Amino acid sequence: MGGEESKPPPPPPPPPPPLLDQPWRNLSWDKQKDLTFVKNYKPQNKEVKHVRILLHGPIGAGKSSFINSVDSVLKGRIASRAPTDATTGRSFTREYKTYKIHKGPGNFYSFVFNDIMGFEKETNTGVLVKDVKLALRGHVEDGYKFCPSQKLMKDDKGYNSSPTLDDKVHVLVCVLPADKVSLTSDEVVQKMREVRETARDMGIPQLAVLTKVDETCPETKKNIKNVYKSKYLKKQVDTFSKLLGLPQNCVFLLKNYGPDANMNDDNDVVILNTLRQMIDLGDDFLNDL
Repeated sequence: MGGEESKPPPPPPPPPPPLLDQPWRNLSWDKQKDLTFVKNYKPQNKEVKHVRILLHGPIGAGKSSFINSVDSVLKGRIASRAPTDATTGRSFTREYKTYKIHKGPGNFYSFVFNDIMGFEKETNTGVLVKDVKLALRGHVEDGYKFCPSQKLMKDDKGYNSSPTLDDKVHVLVCVLPADKVSLTSDEVVQKMREVRETARDMGIPQLAVLTKVDETCPETKKNIKNVYKSKYLKKQVDTFSKLLGLPQNCVFLLKNYGPDANMNDDNDVVILNTLRQMIDLGDDFLNDL
């Protein structure tokens, strides 16, 4: 009596879809709405001329590129004022640099970015945590060149001994590549947490930006409107939130513009929405003062 023919194994289940049915953060995708807000914004606190936004994070995170991206969106063309370099293994930004964005002849938008040297794993490289803390308090003058082996002292050139409210930081933003969240060294995480805790004690609002979403998620590369539907990117936000202790609603995703990129209205929306959150937080902070 012949045995029954063995049945082939059932096919493996299909992989789970890479996208959620609904985005976990809703954007209006109305570029003009946020663009009009940014163009018309003026601080309600008359002691200041602008909201000061300090970007910090590890080297190569996209801090300078984010400044260029905002500049590009507001100018309607690719801008590259903040120098970047994808080939160096060290921080390309060396100075404490304030970036104002031109609105017209002799006129600027009512927010500024401060770019800063990146954090590095080793103790004798990258920006010192103590210098970032001084920047939060407005003690670092524009153009000061950071020294990884020596913190800025009161008698040094570049130390602002009498900072005004305008000189102080009003919003702290951590920038990190979306694909490097779990790869960030413990040493760099500890430096970012220490800066975050100082800002907390000063009452400075904080948020984070995860960059390079197009390089991290194929579905987002196809269509930037998938950015807040991507399961992978949502996981990175969850991981980063636990890593640094920031609430998930304070972590934003975006794709920076490169020097050879083509402008895209949907990508502009993502950048403008993130910028608006920074301005809103800074304005709330200044009003509370």
